[in-house]
Amino acid sequence: MTTLAPILEAFFTDRLLQQRQASAHTVAAYRDTWRLLLCFAARHTGKQPVQLDLNDLDAPVIGAFLEHLQQVRGNSVATRNARLAAVHSLFRYAVLRAPEHAALIQRVLAIPDKRSNRALVCFLTRDETDALLVSPDQSTWIGRRDHALLVTAVQTGLRVSELTALTIADVRLGTGAHLRCHGKGRKDRVTPLTTHTRDILHAWTNELGCEPDDPLFPSQRGASLSRDAVERLVARHTATAATCCPTLRDKHVSPHVLRHTAAMALLHAGVDTTVIALWLGHESIETTHAYLHADLTLKERALARTPPRAGAPGRYHAPDSLLAFLDTL
Repeated sequence: MTTLAPILEAFFTDRLLQQRQASAHTVAAYRDTWRLLLCFAARHTGKQPVQLDLNDLDAPVIGAFLEHLQQVRGNSVATRNARLAAVHSLFRYAVLRAPEHAALIQRVLAIPDKRSNRALVCFLTRDETDALLVSPDQSTWIGRRDHALLVTAVQTGLRVSELTALTIADVRLGTGAHLRCHGKGRKDRVTPLTTHTRDILHAWTNELGCEPDDPLFPSQRGASLSRDAVERLVARHTATAATCCPTLRDKHVSPHVLRHTAAMALLHAGVDTTVIALWLGHESIETTHAYLHADLTLKERALARTPPRAGAPGRYHAPDSLLAFLDTL
């Protein structure tokens, strides 16, 4: 057996699952990265994946793999960097298990992330949001479910994985109505509900009439909706809403866009970015700053406070009380 196989197995079973207790999403992402890399290296060397050694995964091979991801598979820079992070994680673990390959490992760890342009956050305006929310046919069970899901997503800003994981027990519709979710980074989060959202969820949960542990937004078979199912229903209702709101045709509306929409609604309402970060479950306040860059309204307000370039700023003088009286007449 080569050096790579036992290191790879121990990395997943010992480092990720036992020591770090990584989430299922992290394990799946790392697994997919290494499956892609092993298949690429096997084609590059002519060996079977089980025959590959650490020497077969030197820096040039890893670099070629990263280029393959972008040029052949069409992955974005963000995906490329995420795959590189999974490779780096295993090679940092391999330092302890195979110190004789220290030089090779250091060369792989020296491969940097690739910088990329940061696009503006896409979100829906008030009119676009209203058009989307009225698009489901509420005369059907599926339409009422979709309407409740869309209203909840737009108001709470939950991630799609958090939405699909909600159960009936996670909803509190009494005084201080709110949702509880177990989100990214193993953080429990409580999100308050508006009166409108509470009323819709109250009617929806009464219609479901299920056990507390049943999913809040089930499929027709009673199971939790998948991520793909939510993406499809959002795309379907967006297409319907675009018939009466043409600006939606120029936007790629995904479940994450609804999360951005919730954040921008809070920002427009004057909510501080630190509160928005807590609301969305961001690990860092820097993530929330992306909404400041995308918010043209805030920039227009700042521009309105700026004196015209051709005018003299002058010095502020309090208005004369007598003139002020005459101005009120």
